[in-house]
Amino acid sequence: MTQKTSLLTLLLLLALCLSQPLQAEDGYRLWLRYDQVQEKTRLQQYRQLVSEVVVEGNSPTLAIVRKEIAMGLKGLLSQEVAVGQQASKAGTLLLGTPASSPLVASLQLSDQLKAIGTEGYLILTTQLQGRPATVIAANSDMGVLYGTFCFLRLLQSAEDITKLAINSTPKIQHRVLNHWDNLDRTVERGYAGFSLWDWHKLPGYIDQRYLDYARANASIGINGTVLTNVNANALVLTRDYLVKVKALADAFRPYGLKVYLTARFSAPIEIGGLKTADPLDPTVQSWWNEKSAEIYSLIPDFGGFLVKANSEGQPGPQNYGRNHADGANMLADAVAPQGGIVMWRAFVYDDKEPDDRAKQAYSGFKPLDGTFRKNVMVQVKNGAIDFQPREPFHPLFGAMPKTPIMMEFQITQEYLGQGTNLAYLAPMFRETLLADTHAKGKGSTVAKVIDGTLDNHTLTGIAGVANIGTDRNWTGHLFGQSNWYAFGRLAWNHQLHSEDIAAEWIKMTFNSNANVVIPVQNMMLTSREAVVNYMTPLGLHHIMGWSHHYGPGPWIKDKHRADWTSVYYHRADEQGIGFDRTKTGSNAIAQYYPPVQKLFGNPKTCPEEFLLWFHHVKWDYKVKSGKTLWNELCYRYSTGVDQVRQMQKTWAGLEQHLDDERFTHVASLLKIQEEEAKWWRDACLLYFQTFSKRPIPSDLEKPAQTLEHYMQLDPKFVPGI
Repeated sequence: MTQKTSLLTLLLLLALCLSQPLQAEDGYRLWLRYDQVQEKTRLQQYRQLVSEVVVEGNSPTLAIVRKEIAMGLKGLLSQEVAVGQQASKAGTLLLGTPASSPLVASLQLSDQLKAIGTEGYLILTTQLQGRPATVIAANSDMGVLYGTFCFLRLLQSAEDITKLAINSTPKIQHRVLNHWDNLDRTVERGYAGFSLWDWHKLPGYIDQRYLDYARANASIGINGTVLTNVNANALVLTRDYLVKVKALADAFRPYGLKVYLTARFSAPIEIGGLKTADPLDPTVQSWWNEKSAEIYSLIPDFGGFLVKANSEGQPGPQNYGRNHADGANMLADAVAPQGGIVMWRAFVYDDKEPDDRAKQAYSGFKPLDGTFRKNVMVQVKNGAIDFQPREPFHPLFGAMPKTPIMMEFQITQEYLGQGTNLAYLAPMFRETLLADTHAKGKGSTVAKVIDGTLDNHTLTGIAGVANIGTDRNWTGHLFGQSNWYAFGRLAWNHQLHSEDIAAEWIKMTFNSNANVVIPVQNMMLTSREAVVNYMTPLGLHHIMGWSHHYGPGPWIKDKHRADWTSVYYHRADEQGIGFDRTKTGSNAIAQYYPPVQKLFGNPKTCPEEFLLWFHHVKWDYKVKSGKTLWNELCYRYSTGVDQVRQMQKTWAGLEQHLDDERFTHVASLLKIQEEEAKWWRDACLLYFQTFSKRPIPSDLEKPAQTLEHYMQLDPKFVPGI
C-alpha cells in the first residue's frame, strides 16, 4: 500500500466515524432521552426561562435531583446551565422543600403543599426576589424528584412552560412492579432476556443498570419493586440472600423505590427446620416474626411480602385447614411493627373444584371480607381467568368493601403476543379501570375501588407484572417500553387518557415531530384491538398453545386438568360456541351486581366484546353488524391481520424520520407479527370450521395450510416458561 493510498484510507475511515451517531439508538435510554429540543421557538423560550438552577439542601435524593436536572437541561437546551444554591438572576429554576430550602420556604406555599401529601409536587411560574422564576416544590425530597422528571417531560414534549400551575398527587399509595424473576436468573413469562438481578455478584457489585432501572421507575412514579417470582423460592429469605437484597435496597432508596419479597408459605419448613407451616401454630408465628425482624435489621424500609398461596400447586394455609385470612394475617402481624404490608394474591383456583374457574377467586375471598388485618391488601387480577387479551372486570372489585383491593395488571404480554407483538396496553388498563361495578350505584368504577375512594380505604395499591430484563432495550420489543411507561403514569393518575400517554411516550422516545407522533399514536391505539381480533375476538379466551402460551391452540384438550385446556373455555360444538356463564350455565354472572348482571346476562345487551365470554351462541346468531356469528368471527380474525399490515405500512412511511437501528428493529418485529397474526387466524378458523360446517366468506383470504399442519406445530424453547 502506498503512502498516498494509506492516507486516503485513513481520511475515509475518519469521515465514516464522524458521520456515525455518537450514541447508538438501541433503546437503552428508554423515554429518558435528553436530546436537544428541535423546535427552535421552544428552545429559545426554554433557554430564557431556565438560565440557572438552584437546589438547596443535601440528601442522596436531592443529589440525584441536581444530577438529573443538570444532565437534562444540558442535553435538551444544548448548553450548560449552572446548578447552585443561590438565585442571582431572572430565569431561575428553584427546586426543593420548605425544610431543605429557605428560598422555597419564603414563597409561603404551605396551603398548596398541604394539599399534595408526601409524594406530590407543585410546578409554578412565579416571582423569586422580584425576578421571574419557575419553582418545583414538594413536602419531601422524593416529591421534588418526581417534579423534576415532570418538568423535564414538559421540555422533552416541547410544551409551553411560560405559565405553569401544576399540582400533582399520586392517586394510589403503593405503585409496584412485580418481577417474576427466579434466583437462577430465568424469568417466568419474561420475554426480554434474563433477570436483571445478578445474585452471584451481589452484594459486592452494583451494576449501573440497577441505578438506571430505579431512575426509570422514579421518572414515572413507581415506588416499589417485588424482586422475586410469586412462585417463590424460600432461599431468598436466607441470610445469604437477604444481604444481597439489602444491597439492592440501598441502591434503590434514593430513588424512592422500596423493595418487597415474595414469601414462600412453606419457608419455615424448607429453611427454618420446622415440621409445619400452620399459620396458627405459635412456633410458626414466632419464626416469621424473627425472620421479619432480621429483614428489617438489614433493610429498615423493607416494604413487605407478596404471597401466592394455595394456587397452582403453591403451599398455603389451606394445607392446614386454615383460610387465606389466617395466612395473610400471620405475615401481616410479623411486618406490622415496622410498617410493612402484605399483598395477598387472589389468583386462587383448585383443579379438583368442578365449578367454573372464573368463579373460584370470588367464592373463596368474598366470605373473608372484613377478616384481614389493616395492613393486608388482596391483590386481584384485572379479570377472573388469567391476563387474557380481553376479559370483563373481575367480580371481586366492589365485592369486598371492608378490605383494600389491589389491582394486578400484566405488563409483560404473556397472552398478547409475548415479545414479538406490538400491543399498547394503556387502553386495556383503562378499560378495566373505567368499568362500573355498581357496588354503590352508578359510577362505582374499578378505579374508585383501588384508589380507596369508594370505601374510604387509605391503604391502596396497584401492581404490574414487569417485562424488564437484560435485553439492551430492557423490554425485548421496543414498544414494550410504552407499557412500562403507561403503567407508571396510570398508577400515579388513573384519569390520564391512553392517547395522551402514548403521545408523551412517542415524543420522549422518538421526537415531537407531528409527522411521527400522529401516525405512531394511531398505531399504538389500534394495536391491542388488532391482537384481540386475530387471537380471541368476541369474548373467546384461553385458546393459546399449551404450557408456553405461544401461538394458537384451540384444540388443546385431555390434559391433567380441564381448566388448563382450550376446549374447557370455548366449548365449540355443532350448535355454537362460547362459555355459558348465565343462569343456564355456570351462573358466574351472579357474582356481579344486578345492573351488571342485567347488562351481561342478555346476549342482546351484552357488549359484543364479551359475548362468547358469557354466552354459548349459535353459529347463525345475528350480531350487530347483521352478519351471522360465524361470518363475524371470520371477518374479525381477518381484520386483525389487516390491522397489523396497516401498522407495517404506517411504520414503513416513517423511515426518514427515525434512526436506522430502532426503525429496523420494529419493522422486523412487525413482519413477525404479521406472520403470527395469519397463523392465529388460519389455525382458529380452520379448527372452529370443523364445528360450524360453514364456509369462510369468499372475499376473505384463505388459510395457507391445513388444520393438520397447524395442529402439528409445536414451537420449542419458547422463552418465559
